[in-house]
Amino acid sequence: MWIAITAVLLGLLLLLWSADRFVVGAAAAARHFGMPPLLIGMVVVGFGTSAPEMVVSALAALQGNPGIALGNAYGSNITNIALILGCTALISPIAVHSQVLRKELPMVCAITLLAVWQIWDGEISRLDAITLLLVFVALMGWTVIQGMRSPGDVLGLEIEGGMPQRPMPLGRALLWLIIGLVMLVLSSHLLVWGAVEIARSFGVSDLIIGLTIIAIGTSLPELAASLIAARKGEDDIALGNVLGSNMFNTLAVVGIAGVIHPMTPGPEVLERDMLVMTLLTVSLFILGYGFRKQRGGRINRIEGALLLLTYVGYNLYLGMSVF
Repeated sequence: MWIAITAVLLGLLLLLWSADRFVVGAAAAARHFGMPPLLIGMVVVGFGTSAPEMVVSALAALQGNPGIALGNAYGSNITNIALILGCTALISPIAVHSQVLRKELPMVCAITLLAVWQIWDGEISRLDAITLLLVFVALMGWTVIQGMRSPGDVLGLEIEGGMPQRPMPLGRALLWLIIGLVMLVLSSHLLVWGAVEIARSFGVSDLIIGLTIIAIGTSLPELAASLIAARKGEDDIALGNVLGSNMFNTLAVVGIAGVIHPMTPGPEVLERDMLVMTLLTVSLFILGYGFRKQRGGRINRIEGALLLLTYVGYNLYLGMSVF
């Protein structure tokens, strides 16, 4: 048991370190090849911060543990909105200025409804998974085009201001990119093995492990990025991290895992986890989009506290369902 717990903790630490090195190397290499800052932030960093979820879920599916793959994706979405945005809003209320993000908010809601529709029959087939991946590719292309058409957008200016002024040499950038990618795979192997062993020891389903321990662990890059952005007053980056991550999780992470291993989740996924994820996503759309023109989109401290309470209540309910 202690070996499994150590494997999970060590796997998480290595996973976070390798994801950070992967993002640093990828962003620096992209900058060398002339990629605009907004594109680096939305695509390169977006892939990087979601790399832990992608690799962990892919390996879990390969090893015949689709519950971990699905729980990791949907649990990370719940964690991103309720825990990460809740903590971020408590530190500093989040105002939505970027038109790019305001267009992504309804998009994230539509993607969530697509996920609910796919899981309604109790199965995520390979065709469902391929559909998710095709939608992901199309939306990424659309988002990039929209971002490039708004060169003076607040999000692009914030990303450009946060990038280091002294670029990393290309050789070092590629080295960190390769090291980060290799360590991502190795640490994910370690994490999934430890999580499966813990689940077997306690008689807990791999879905619960994916929704809790692994979801929180793989969401730590988004938590760190959003908290740092909030302290700097870069609200759009804080919210952009969450929106981008949730799009990656619902479409790419579930899509990749589903192509590898079709999934047949139990009814509790739809009735409990998807319900919570959908309600949180709709609430984020209402809060972040800002239908009242005089104040615009804003998540204040009280709303942040409510998000945190929702996260605590959800996890307590998961804990009670185990015993």
